[in-house]
Amino acid sequence: MTTPRGDCAEHTPDSPASAGTTGPRRVRTIGFGLAMLAVLFISVVLRPGATSLGPVLAEVSSSLSIDESTSGILTALPGLMFGLVGFIAVRMGQRAGLSLTIALSLVVVVLGLVLRPFSTSFWGFMPLTALALGGMAVGNVLVPAWIKRHGGLHTVALMTLYSMFLTVGGSAGSGLASPLAGAAGATGALGDPADGWRWALAFWGVVAAVPMVLWLLVARHTGHDFPGTPAQDRPDRPLWTSPTAVFLMILFGFQSMNAYVQFGWLPQMYRDAGLDANLAGTLTAVVAAMGVIGGLIMPTVIDRSRTLAPWMIGFGALTTAGWLGVLIAPAEGALIWSLLLGVGGFAFPTAISLIPARSRQPHVTARLSGFIQPYGYLVAAIGPMAVGMIHSALGNWTLVLILLACSGVVLAVAGLRVSGRIFVDDEVQA
Repeated sequence: MTTPRGDCAEHTPDSPASAGTTGPRRVRTIGFGLAMLAVLFISVVLRPGATSLGPVLAEVSSSLSIDESTSGILTALPGLMFGLVGFIAVRMGQRAGLSLTIALSLVVVVLGLVLRPFSTSFWGFMPLTALALGGMAVGNVLVPAWIKRHGGLHTVALMTLYSMFLTVGGSAGSGLASPLAGAAGATGALGDPADGWRWALAFWGVVAAVPMVLWLLVARHTGHDFPGTPAQDRPDRPLWTSPTAVFLMILFGFQSMNAYVQFGWLPQMYRDAGLDANLAGTLTAVVAAMGVIGGLIMPTVIDRSRTLAPWMIGFGALTTAGWLGVLIAPAEGALIWSLLLGVGGFAFPTAISLIPARSRQPHVTARLSGFIQPYGYLVAAIGPMAVGMIHSALGNWTLVLILLACSGVVLAVAGLRVSGRIFVDDEVQA
């Protein structure tokens, strides 16, 4: 049984007795208040660096003389960096500890986000963008493992906070970009009004400084807190041998792909159906807003439900119905389709919350997060690029929408496989 932890109490990793663990370390825990603030603030800043670029991409391209094909590289960069850097995040955490690695990743995020707006060419802007996204990728992988490591009795509450404010931060990044750029341009803060986008992007680097300070404080309290591995006759098998891990990765990847397509292409689909740009943006915001609700309720649903099967079937069915609606009657039922896609998008906070929920030991949670998210984000990165290529080749959205509707079936099948209380630990240690 987990017992409440007080500030600066010391414990040994993963079990009441440190015997039977490799490399046991004395780890100091932190109070729930500091843990809550740390999780809240980092969840808010792990998405805006990516989502704030799209709304001002035209201004960025004009200022930096970037052509349309090069702009496509920037739109694909979040998924690619989240995937590629995610592969090394767990190893970084093993070396420096979860808390310190997360803190240092935020230092990288702040530097990248603050410096990139002042680039004068694509060749300065892109590496700094990649740097910031790489820092976010480390946080993506390690924060769920950190919550499993330090959450104790508050694990569900912290996962609820994390999954909900990931969506809030992503929505704020896209929603505030244009207003911030317009306000900065109107005041002439950067000289040329056309350079207002620079402040809109730099703003999130300033915001990220708050969790950076918090996590440096957390790291000072916890010390090296990467969970030790319990001694076993045989080491854990690779995660690809765990059906639960594989299907959870598929669930995460396909839902993330849907989300990237929704934020990147759904507004254009609605505009091509005759809706004006503001309404198309509002309808896309409805999808994002539903994700906040999903982040609020799904961690508790997972904790209290014996099976998630009805939910998983529902997520897949609603995703399929939403995309078919956009295909058949995009303008007439636009609000309905956005609501359906938004509720189907509850699969994303579900997948995030299942990482600690489908693993018992913190070191397995860390490995699972380092497996699911990198591969999942690489799958997700393919989606927007494929959509653009198919639409460009055919000149319409029909095949794209049929394929997206089929992705709802994949979501349901993968979700059913992870809907029961099956633990990855049992599959890799058998």
